[in-house]
Amino acid sequence: MWQASLRRFSLVTCVLFAATFPAESGRAGEVNVAVAANFTAAANEVAAAFKEKTGHDAVLVFGSSGKLFAQIANDAPFGVFLSADVARPEKAEAEGLAVAGSRFTYAIGKLALYSAKAGVVDAGGKVLSAGSFERLAIANPDTAPYGAAAMEVLGALGLAETLAPKLVRGDNIAQTMQFVATGNAEIGFVALAQVIGLDGGSRWIVPEDLYRPIRQDAVLLKKGEANPAATAFVDFLESEDGRAIVERFGYGLD
Repeated sequence: MWQASLRRFSLVTCVLFAATFPAESGRAGEVNVAVAANFTAAANEVAAAFKEKTGHDAVLVFGSSGKLFAQIANDAPFGVFLSADVARPEKAEAEGLAVAGSRFTYAIGKLALYSAKAGVVDAGGKVLSAGSFERLAIANPDTAPYGAAAMEVLGALGLAETLAPKLVRGDNIAQTMQFVATGNAEIGFVALAQVIGLDGGSRWIVPEDLYRPIRQDAVLLKKGEANPAATAFVDFLESEDGRAIVERFGYGLD
């Protein structure tokens, strides 16, 4: 019985993918891009500049890197994958889902502790050890690299066990930011890029020696190999214009 249920689930999943995303083959002028949630604001600007420069459309789909990879592995028609880590693009190459040799680091992410209210987060992040809050939001460390980095910070500070009961986990860094922005969590570890342009609130830019570098790799997927829009998008992201946008949103560059 469970085998039949699994077959029905797989069929429904494939149908949903087909309904959600336009077919990649034969669609010169348009590319579906799977984008890690932390890169949302920057990716929207990249896509707009890409459209203006090339005339191609980049259809952006955002989510946690883990969930996006699962969709790619299940034949979702993405042409390019912008992950929030190195491991999943490497795996895409190793499993034949990506074009060999196309992987590169497009951004180096930075972590910030943020509150929507002024005066809550101090410049040294001492609010964490003070513990004068009910909820601390992080992205799911199993699927979101920024969540894994947040746990590394708590470990480095010796606070992982103490603060464990106060943690609330978002599916991805976008949902984590939403928890903080709406006040459902007083503070949260988010991507610096999400708050770099925001007025108000309070933040601590986490020292980069407290967590491993969040190297974010991009890769051209097999479904985009023959699509001129996909290859053009990768080229644009690596260009001076693309890199300038990435840097403006607070990311580091190689």
